[in-house]
Amino acid sequence: MPDTLRASIDPSSDGIAVMHFTGRLDFASAPEARDRFTAASAEGRPLLIVDLSGASFVDNAGLGSLLGNMRAARQAGGDLRITDPSEQATMLLSLTSLDSVITISPTVEAALRDVS
Repeated sequence: MPDTLRASIDPSSDGIAVMHFTGRLDFASAPEARDRFTAASAEGRPLLIVDLSGASFVDNAGLGSLLGNMRAARQAGGDLRITDPSEQATMLLSLTSLDSVITISPTVEAALRDVS
């Protein structure tokens, strides 16, 4: 299935994890996304940069996993930032006003510059 969620984590320095998602971040895949976030945080990387450039679709459950993990990251002294969301994801972030709560950057590189 081509739209199945795939997630990979690129460890970075200074407690930063860059997570790349491809496929659908939705009700069916939100638990897997949560598990990935939890694993990154447990490894001592509370700053999560989530690259959505390959995400073909994001629904409310996907946003819920992002929001829940943003809260967990902030409690651990870190944060969660989103990079390169699709037009659909950008619209959903705007409609839910999460774009005022979660920092959104155009690229992973820009997000890394912003946190250093």
